[in-house]
Amino acid sequence: MSRPLLYTYRRCPYAIRARMALLQAAVDFDAYEIVLRDKPPEMLALSPKGTVPVLALPNGSVIEQSLDIMRWALEPQDALGWWASSQTPSNLALLALNDGEFKQHLDRYKYPEKFERKPSGFHRDAATAGLIDPLEQRLATQLYLGGDKPSAVDLAIFPFIRQFRAVDVVWFDAQTIPATQLWLQRWLASALFAGCMKKLPVNTRAPF
Repeated sequence: MSRPLLYTYRRCPYAIRARMALLQAAVDFDAYEIVLRDKPPEMLALSPKGTVPVLALPNGSVIEQSLDIMRWALEPQDALGWWASSQTPSNLALLALNDGEFKQHLDRYKYPEKFERKPSGFHRDAATAGLIDPLEQRLATQLYLGGDKPSAVDLAIFPFIRQFRAVDVVWFDAQTIPATQLWLQRWLASALFAGCMKKLPVNTRAPF
């Protein structure tokens, strides 16, 4: 294997953040689009956790977590500061909110049938108070989460805000969060996002 191989799933926010980081870092890699109900045994052999993304490197190493894949891609040649600027205490705290409390509420908002029922809107409102409101406060005074330039923290959080909006687009777009909505639309319209979302044949290794 001469190129890294990324096991991925097109709509998974963890996989999206990994693909965007690899593309931003100009890493040449192959991708394997999995089928969730029929995960490839070679991926499970590399990573028994059974979730994407998983990055298999030519030297035999395996990176199993999306943030570790982002670090591997962006940190070594970071002239533009995409990785370094994302590692401030405030950005790390924001990322911890996203991957922790916000993600828990997002799952329950998107898939209420899988979890204990709460009153209508409970998890949506909790997710908004927990992360969307802090994002709005920050983005009201700067273009990106890390300041005036994009960074890895934007790539890491954007796919989850995209997923949150998609649950009820009409509701999200009607909220008074103009800075967050503009930030989200900017990423949705970006060439980087368009590139990471190209469709691949399933169950096949293909150049990305």
